[in-house]
Amino acid sequence: MRLSFPINARLALFYCAFFIYAGAYVAYFPAYLAWRGLGAAEIAWVIALPAFVRIVAPTAWGALADRTGWQRGIVVLSCAANVACFALLPHAAGFGAIAWLIAVTSALAAAAMPLVETITLGALAGRAGAQLGHYGPIRLWGSIGFIAAVLGGGAWLDWRSVEALPAALALCSGLCVAAALFLPTGIRHPAQTAAPLVVSRAAQAVLAAGFCMSAAHGALYAFFTLHLQREGYSGSAIGLFWTLGVLAEIVVFLYLPALFRRFALSALLVASFACAVLRFLAIGWLAALPAVLILAQLLHAATFGSFHAASVAAVHRVFPPQAQGRGQTLFSSICYGAGGAAGALLAGWAWEAGGPGFAFSLSSVLSLAGLLFAYTLKREGL
Repeated sequence: MRLSFPINARLALFYCAFFIYAGAYVAYFPAYLAWRGLGAAEIAWVIALPAFVRIVAPTAWGALADRTGWQRGIVVLSCAANVACFALLPHAAGFGAIAWLIAVTSALAAAAMPLVETITLGALAGRAGAQLGHYGPIRLWGSIGFIAAVLGGGAWLDWRSVEALPAALALCSGLCVAAALFLPTGIRHPAQTAAPLVVSRAAQAVLAAGFCMSAAHGALYAFFTLHLQREGYSGSAIGLFWTLGVLAEIVVFLYLPALFRRFALSALLVASFACAVLRFLAIGWLAALPAVLILAQLLHAATFGSFHAASVAAVHRVFPPQAQGRGQTLFSSICYGAGGAAGALLAGWAWEAGGPGFAFSLSSVLSLAGLLFAYTLKREGL
């Protein structure tokens, strides 16, 4: 069946649906786990499990996608796995059952976003400056979806229990399945023509920087909502603070064409890490001051917005066309897999050892390490 609406709209539809799901999960799933009676270390483990699985699973899915061209089918499978997971979650009794359910689902669902990034960049490749200029306006619809989720979820928590979160996540995942059916088909690179995956020095630096940034965000994604609840903020206020970060991210995506014309990718990455150092210190030690917290959340424009866009563009540049699926999924494995897992576990340990200030200070140290890796990309001409 021939689709009658533009490819940009189809891509934007998936980003919006996926980040409605992601916003509800990131902002409120730790609160749901706390409601189920899990402690800080157990919450950190559950949050880290999808990241652990992403160390291996996305690369395997990416290799399959490159050889078969089944990018869209794999994305549909990934989203359907999430539907089943959250339908079953209320019936999982205790930490062990919850952990196993999340781990198995994550193995099936890990490739969705990296493969959609590959589909998007591949679909736009025929246009001048497409990877840099047209990606942002499409990706910002993901930010809009995220905002809808965190605002709606925050308002919900003010008058209803977080108990209903699994049903909401199952519904959001179902929307992702529907949106994935409208994605463009992938490109097949048969085994005999697919080039070996060569990881250059520039690619190594991009991967190392991505690891550090994702690890630095471990405390944010595992404990930001719980941290603000301890500081006495209401559910609506917490939703607004999450929203501020995403609004700032949207501004970056809108201005990506101008940013990429004016600055090198390495410069954008270095600036993003410098902002991360400041942001996490402010959240850890000054969250009781709303004005400081507002400024810290606005820095999400850099720590996620410009960093993510520059990283995706950098990965697309440092890997050959035959290995784009493997390149993006390798980045997902190293950054959101190993980095996310390490960050969540370190955050759980630091939270129990020294509280929020210690956990977010560790995030700043990781951001500083990432800045050093990003700086080396300047010498690589990126």
